[in-house]
Amino acid sequence: MEQKVTLQFSGRELTISTGKMAKQASGAVVIQSGDTVVLVTAVATKSAKEGQDFFPLTVNYQEKAYAGGKIPGSFFKREGRPSDNETLTCRLIDRPIRPLFPDYFLNDTQIMATVLSADENNDPAILAMIGASAALGVSDIPFDGPIAGVKVGRVDGKFVANPTVAEQELSDIEIVVAASRDAVIMVEGSAANVSEEALLEAIFFGKDAIQPILDAQDELKRLAGVPLRVLTPPVVNEALRAKVKELSYAGMAEVVRIKAKTERHNRIHEITAAALEALLPENEGSGKEIKGFLGDFEYELVRERILKDGERIDGRDTKTIRPITTEVTLLPRAHGSALFTRGETQAIVAATLGTSVDEQRIDSLYRATRKKFLLHYNFPPFSVGETSFRLSPGRREIGHGMLAERALERVLPKHDDFPYTIRIVSDILESNGSSSMASVCGGSMAMMDAGIPITAPVAGIAMGLIKEGDDVAIISDILGDEDHLGDMDFKVAGTAAGVTALQMDIKIAGVSREIMKQALDQAREGRLHILGEMAKTLSTNRADLSSYAPRITTIWIKSDKIRDVIGTGGKNIRGITEATGVSIDIDDSGKINIASVDKAACDLAIKMIRDLTAEAEEGKLYMGTVKKIMDFGAFVEIFPGTDGLVHISELDTERVKNVSDIVKEGDQVLVKCIGIDKQGKIKLSRKDALGSTLPQ
Repeated sequence: MEQKVTLQFSGRELTISTGKMAKQASGAVVIQSGDTVVLVTAVATKSAKEGQDFFPLTVNYQEKAYAGGKIPGSFFKREGRPSDNETLTCRLIDRPIRPLFPDYFLNDTQIMATVLSADENNDPAILAMIGASAALGVSDIPFDGPIAGVKVGRVDGKFVANPTVAEQELSDIEIVVAASRDAVIMVEGSAANVSEEALLEAIFFGKDAIQPILDAQDELKRLAGVPLRVLTPPVVNEALRAKVKELSYAGMAEVVRIKAKTERHNRIHEITAAALEALLPENEGSGKEIKGFLGDFEYELVRERILKDGERIDGRDTKTIRPITTEVTLLPRAHGSALFTRGETQAIVAATLGTSVDEQRIDSLYRATRKKFLLHYNFPPFSVGETSFRLSPGRREIGHGMLAERALERVLPKHDDFPYTIRIVSDILESNGSSSMASVCGGSMAMMDAGIPITAPVAGIAMGLIKEGDDVAIISDILGDEDHLGDMDFKVAGTAAGVTALQMDIKIAGVSREIMKQALDQAREGRLHILGEMAKTLSTNRADLSSYAPRITTIWIKSDKIRDVIGTGGKNIRGITEATGVSIDIDDSGKINIASVDKAACDLAIKMIRDLTAEAEEGKLYMGTVKKIMDFGAFVEIFPGTDGLVHISELDTERVKNVSDIVKEGDQVLVKCIGIDKQGKIKLSRKDALGSTLPQ
C-alpha cells in the first residue's frame, strides 16, 4: 500500500511516497518536485561479512537520459560510466549520512538514487539527498536520521532556498547545506568573495529551511511502520584490551609526539608487530581486535593532548600553520607552473591556455554546454608511499578537483576580456593533510605565472575539530592523522577579501553555530597568513603570457559577412588556417577570435579576413585586378570576391575605342570608387585615379 506525504518547500510542492515502487528493497521512496522525480532505494545485507571491520557503504546516483527526454549521445546509445556531476552527487549524498550509522553496524549497505524525470528548476541532486534519508527512514536499517539538504543562494542580499536557474545566475552564494534537527552536518559550495559572516547566515538559513522536510520524513516513517532490525553491540574483550594497553600504551604515548609522518607510521607499525607477536599465540584470531585497541589508544592520546595541552602531533599549537615554500616557472614549456609545499604536503600545478577548440563539451540532462575552465586533481599512490592499481580518477580525485576549481573560478577574468580556455592540473607529490587546499594555492600561483589576469590571489586551508563533551578545540591546517582522528574536516578557500569555496564534513552528529563561527574566523586568519607567504614569491599576474601560449586577437565583422569568411564548404576559412597556421573561432555575433603563437601569422590572418569582409567606400582608392573585359568596360576585383565596373568612359581621360587598348585581364590597376548603387553594385574609375597613389 502506498503512503505519501506532501509539503511546500521553497514555494514548490514536494511529495515523498513509499510502498509503490521497488518494494523488495529494504527501503524505497519516490520524491518529486515539479517535473523532477527521483527513485531512491536503500538495501542492507542481513549480516556483516565474517571478519568485517569497517562500514561498507556505497552510494550510487544515476541520471537516466530519458529523464530529460533525450537519447544518449554515445556510440552504444546507453548510459555509460558516471559523469563528473553524477560522481559529485554520490559524494554529496554519502557524506552527510555516513556519520549517522551505528559504529558497530558493518553490514554491506547500498543507496541508489535514480533520476526518472527532470526539469530545469528542481535539482535532482537535492531531491536525491532528501530521498536517501527518507529511504533509510522507511527501512529497518539503523540510521540516526532524518537529515535533509538544500541549496542556498543569495540574490540582491536576500537568501533563497533552492534557487531557480535564473536566480542562480544572479546569486553571489551557491552552497549545499545538509543538516539534522539540531546541527549542520555538511556544507559544500562556492561564493563570490563573500564574508564569513554572510556565509554563516546562509548556512543556518539553510538549516532552518529544511526543518519541515524532517517533519515530513518522520511522518512517512510513522505511516510505513517498519520496525528497526535488532542489533547486538559487540562485546569488548576487556582482558585483551588491558594486556594490549600494558604492553603498548607507553610506546604509543611516545609515538604521537613524533613529528615526521613516515617515522611516526613506521614506529606504529613496529609497536603493532610487537603486540601481535606477543599476544597472538594466546589469542588466536584476535589480530584485528588487537590492532583496533592500538588505534583506540592513538585516538585517545592525540585528542587528549590537543584538548588538555593545546599541543598537536607535530608540536604546533592549534593556530600555527606549517612552514610554506613556493616556487614558480619551474616547468619550462608549461604556460604557467608552481610548486607549493606546506609541511609534508606538496603539489606541482601547471596552467595551460587554449582556444575554444579546447573547451569541454558536456551533454547534461537538459542541454549541451561548454566548459571553459577546468581543474584536474591527481593523487598518485607514491604521494603517501603506497602502491595501487589505477585506471582513472576516483571519486575523491574528482571531488577534490571540483572543490579547487570552484575556489579559483570566482577570480577568473571575464571571458570576453580574456577569451581563453584554461586548464589547471594539480599533481600531488606528497600528502599529509589538505592536498586539495594545496591545489588551490598552487593553482592560483600557476595562473598568475601564466599571465592570467585573475582578480586576486586565492589560498585555502583545512580546519579540524576535536570535541569531547564540552571541551572543544579548533585546529588550523590539519595533518592527515588529525583528519583521521578528529571530528571535522572543514576546508575554506578565498582571497583576502572573502570566501570563494568551502566544504565541511564531520564525523559526529553535527556542529553548532558557535563552533562554525570560530572555525571560519580562525580559517580567515590562516588564509591571510598563507596569502602572505605566497606573495613573497608572486603577488600578481605577470604582464605577459608565456611565449609558448597562443595569443588570441579579437576582431569584429558584420554578421552578414560571416559567410564570406567561411566560404563555400568552408573553403575560405580553411585556406586562411592552412596559409597561416592560426586557429579561428567565429561567433554568430560577428566576433572572431584568432589564436597563434606567431604574431606575424596572426596579422596575416587578420588581413586575409579583412580583405574578405571589406566593403567599398565612395571616394577611396583601391589597387585592383582586372578580371574580365567587356565591350562596355572592365570588371576589376578590389577585394577577394568583390569587384566593380570601370565603364569604358571611366578608363582614361581621352576617348577609348576598345577596352583592351587600355587594360587586359590580370592587369593591376589603380581605381577610385565613384559610387555604389542601391543594389550594391560598385562603380569604379581609372580616369579619376590617374596621377594618384595609394596612401601608405
